[in-house]
Amino acid sequence: MKRLLKLIQDNHGTHRGWIRLLLAQWAFVRGRLAPWTQIRIPVVRRVVFVCLGNINRSAFADVLAQKLGAKTASFGLSTTTGMPAYEMAISTAPLFDVTLNAHRATDLSDYEYQDGDLLAVMELRQVHKLLNRGFPAEAIVLLGHWSAPRRLHIHDPHTLSARYFVTCFAILDSAVRCLVQELREKKHPAVHP
Repeated sequence: MKRLLKLIQDNHGTHRGWIRLLLAQWAFVRGRLAPWTQIRIPVVRRVVFVCLGNINRSAFADVLAQKLGAKTASFGLSTTTGMPAYEMAISTAPLFDVTLNAHRATDLSDYEYQDGDLLAVMELRQVHKLLNRGFPAEAIVLLGHWSAPRRLHIHDPHTLSARYFVTCFAILDSAVRCLVQELREKKHPAVHP
């Protein structure tokens, strides 16, 4: 039992993260996530990464995508603007050749939606929160759809183990690289050729 619990913690963060991933994968198989697994806006001008605190997942994805030549932004659904990245995120990011030292969080209240923004979220719950706030459905995607293997729920690593931080950032690294490549291939102005 301890071994299974450790395996879940290292790969999914918590048992809730594992259950949410299974539920998201099942919804995908049943076709319920199709709208959030494809780019539906005609022109992507900027990729905006969204998570809860904008100090771990979306911070890492934002900086990595910029490094890959994308125009980006990021925000958190419940954070304090100006907060630095979390210490564990800062120490994990260099494993992926990313530096989060200069990152500062942006709260949803300080984010201004622009035409052509593609909102890349980490969890299905975040899709619903953005929809409830009036964001256009066609502008929202589940970032984990682009990871290899597909992870439609990327659980928040905040305060979790160093091993899960590495797992989480590896998932994000894969997803961001594949998303940026797709945008580049389809010649969206969000990515430099």
